Amino acid sequence: MSNKPLVYFLCTGNSCRSQIADGFLSSLGGEKYEVKSAGLEAHGLNPRAVQVMKEAGVDISGNSSNVIDSELLDRATYVITLCGHADEHCPVISNKNVIKWHWGFDDPAKATGTADEIMAQFRNVRDSIKARIEKFVQDGE
Repeated sequence: MSNKPLVYFLCTGNSCRSQIADGFLSSLGGEKYEVKSAGLEAHGLNPRAVQVMKEAGVDISGNSSNVIDSELLDRATYVITLCGHADEHCPVISNKNVIKWHWGFDDPAKATGTADEIMAQFRNVRDSIKARIEKFVQDGE
């Protein structure tokens, strides 16, 4: 167990947004934070998320899609939801000192259009999450 603050990213399926956030925080702030991600369900790692993160120089291909672990939830310093559904359905957190934030991002897995248009959505969400993670690492908020 680490004595670094635990940041727990939550989403519905732990396949895209929470995985991207996990990858960026591990890459940009892993020396300061213990980073975990999970979902209300485990939908598996989205291959497009892996691809756009690889383009950004971050390898998340070894990540697994996990269901929320109540022990991690209660140990977390920060619980950050990335989709409205997870925000509304997050399990009760017994740790009263946890800092819970909601950073809403569109679900790129629901993007429609051509393959290029879908990948553009993934890249837009990736870049938005990266900017938010950079602010968190720099300012702690």
